[in-house]
Amino acid sequence: MIRSNPTKLAFVAIMLAAACKPALSHIGVGSANSFAAGLAHPFFGIDHIIVMVAVGLWAALKGGRALWALPAAFVSLMLAGGALGIAGVPVPLVEPVILASIVALGLLIATAVDLPVATGAVIIGFFALFHGHAHGTEIPETAGGLEYLAGFALATAFLHGAGIGFGLLPGQRIRGLVRLAGAATAVAGLGLMVGAV
Repeated sequence: MIRSNPTKLAFVAIMLAAACKPALSHIGVGSANSFAAGLAHPFFGIDHIIVMVAVGLWAALKGGRALWALPAAFVSLMLAGGALGIAGVPVPLVEPVILASIVALGLLIATAVDLPVATGAVIIGFFALFHGHAHGTEIPETAGGLEYLAGFALATAFLHGAGIGFGLLPGQRIRGLVRLAGAATAVAGLGLMVGAV
């Protein structure tokens, strides 16, 4: 695997996101008050699908403990971020960090960065906190926030599993396709930043 400096990759992605307009991908998403709404929501936003599948692809590239540790880090920190959002705890730069997560994860996959599992989980968890916060703030005070988050967590885990399943298909060609998908993810993130996607 190529050894790159993930701190520099993440910094570049965050700076690009901060310099661009927000995607506003979490505004006007419709109902956010039931298990079914939470279960359906990730399938109606390109940023959700891309990031959640990307987590699975990166876990598959790493293998071993990463197959469960990276998705578990994302889901658990996403739920923590959701709880912060529901509680009204402000978190700055939510949309820019969500956009940066798309670019950063894409670059990590495309370059097949080989990090310790714990470091990967910290990176994944950091981004997940912002994704979760965005969804927690969508939930009306009178709604069933826990049901919504439970549905969202289940859909998230499914998309992680889809990425892992694809990444674990046999053959060296698949590994190349996974890295190509990472590059496409980074490009899509840049497109979202400038409003081209």
